[in-house]
Amino acid sequence: MRPIGLPSCLDHGPDAYHGPVSRPRGRRADAVTDPVRHDAVPAMERDPWQRLTRRVAYENPWLTVWHDEVIRPDGAPGIYGVVHFANRAIGVLAIDDGDRVLLVGQHRYPLDAYSWEVPEGGGGPDESALDAARRELVEETGYVAGTWRELGRAALSNSVTDELAIFFVATDLQGGTASPEGTEELQARWVPFDEALAMTLDGRISDALSILAIQREALTRRT
Repeated sequence: MRPIGLPSCLDHGPDAYHGPVSRPRGRRADAVTDPVRHDAVPAMERDPWQRLTRRVAYENPWLTVWHDEVIRPDGAPGIYGVVHFANRAIGVLAIDDGDRVLLVGQHRYPLDAYSWEVPEGGGGPDESALDAARRELVEETGYVAGTWRELGRAALSNSVTDELAIFFVATDLQGGTASPEGTEELQARWVPFDEALAMTLDGRISDALSILAIQREALTRRT
């Protein structure tokens, strides 16, 4: 994802990833920090960057690209491009009673490649992370879960974007009918947990949020 000069195809950003359009228009560049985003990563004692100006270089309903004029930590003038997403990234590691993981497969347009992933999508500012996770799971797979546990939070690409992810484990599953977005052509498959973990290690799963969720759960099981 590039900080400036994003291609025009992003005007049609996929609902499957960025979620429903819910960002209010006219967001101020100096808007108050979202506490959910802010709490996901430790605060630094000192910020060595100084922002002089900020302008919108590109914008669509799912993301904004800011072009900042800055003073760098070494004191020299510089520029910085920041990609801001309207929604938080939400992931769901759904595990059944047989310790199988529910994966969904789809073609990812930016990579022009097929990807196996945990169910995931965007959670808007007026929706709790847990509500967004419930919605994404049933939309993409038809399943509802009786038990939810937050696994973790992470900054997904912190040199270029402020996008943060929240991911959950969902168990006590009941099947239903999926209702994917028009941008999603999905197929689902169940794999044993150990196989899903192996897929994150050998490259068959390359999606960052899926790797985070599966490997975090594997580490949790060792403690």
